[in-house]
Amino acid sequence: MRICVVGTGYVGLVAGTCLADLGHIVTCVDNDVDKITGLRRGEIPIYEPGLDHILHRNVREERLSFTTKGAEAVQAAEVVYIAVGTPSGADGSADLSGVMSVANMIGDALVRNSTVVIKSTVPVGTADAVRSAIAARTSVQFDVVSNPEFLKEGAAIDDFMKPDRIVVGCANPETKDVMNQLYKPLMRTSNPILFMDNRSAELTKYAANAFLATRISFINEIARLCEAVGADVEQVRKGAGSDSRIGLRFFFPGIGYGGSCFPKDVKALVETAKDAGVHLQIMDAVEHVNSLQKQLFVERVVERFGEDLTGVHIGLWGLSFKPQTDDMREAPSIVLIDGLTARGATISAYDPEAMEEAKHMVGDKARFATSRLDAVTGADALILVTEWREFRNPDWAEIGTLMRQRIVLDGRNIFEPDRVRQSGFEYFGVGRS
Repeated sequence: MRICVVGTGYVGLVAGTCLADLGHIVTCVDNDVDKITGLRRGEIPIYEPGLDHILHRNVREERLSFTTKGAEAVQAAEVVYIAVGTPSGADGSADLSGVMSVANMIGDALVRNSTVVIKSTVPVGTADAVRSAIAARTSVQFDVVSNPEFLKEGAAIDDFMKPDRIVVGCANPETKDVMNQLYKPLMRTSNPILFMDNRSAELTKYAANAFLATRISFINEIARLCEAVGADVEQVRKGAGSDSRIGLRFFFPGIGYGGSCFPKDVKALVETAKDAGVHLQIMDAVEHVNSLQKQLFVERVVERFGEDLTGVHIGLWGLSFKPQTDDMREAPSIVLIDGLTARGATISAYDPEAMEEAKHMVGDKARFATSRLDAVTGADALILVTEWREFRNPDWAEIGTLMRQRIVLDGRNIFEPDRVRQSGFEYFGVGRS
């Protein structure tokens, strides 16, 4: 099939590249001239393991191309994906201005019967709004499909190529055939393609992310209780998670979730519910707990060193909101840096991939180290923020010789407390007895 993907952000670029790798002819569209120019030179604007190899191969084999000429790409396509951002507005609701702008462009450009697929994360009712916007500008036949993405940053290629499920919102039998043909190569292992109405598909995405965010906030609350009563959250987590109804995935305590999805989608779901006259009390609590959790290690440092942190130097390991990405959106490291420097502390930070993005977010509030060892040199405390693999097995003896004081705050519980303490360090985890 000939496919046009409008938007070359995280979702659009991954989806377009993977669709090309399935044998489709894909044109990715963006109005950012510099981004398109860079992509044509093989420069990828995001960090996603494996994406560069697949993208370069499909460009070389002429299945994948990039343009700023959206109307021409739409006219040549049988299927048009909308994959632009839907950031949070001032009230927490999803900003649909980008989606509706693309819908208007599609309506003006359509010259053949087409299928319009909404890949962006959008609130309930957006497919109806997109359908109305396009219909107001064209007499050409088309259908609108809600096809939410379920991609984890750092594992997006596998998530697209080996999906747990594919959710498709549409009612037209001919459109179902198009979507079946589009995704047929991914269904050979019997992973299901779930057809439903547009509104159910739209809500499915929010429900999934909200539930995962709830699991994280839940175990973080249990971690705080563990500390108060002298229990160990790792033992509690394993004991509770061994129940097959609960499970251990997305059931790790830490210093809060971040990224482009969970914070934004929880807020948008809350606002959607308000508009419908429903108060989602659990979602309110999930947001509140996560906000508190991001402050946890600011509180720990203050408890250990006092409210005035002048003269205290902190080494940070990890800046991105999770490993295998350079995404700094809503990252706990930002809250840490802001909270600690506001009290007079100085910070040296290191991340394998997110340094450039972090510089845009925190500016000169932190010194950006050249390595993990450089980050801890002269530090009074080390805070592990992001559980990159290279941080998992440090040489504590070597680190101890570099630090001014031997204090470790493990924000992801990846270190063995006894081993760290035996190396002469004070150890603080999340919910560890």
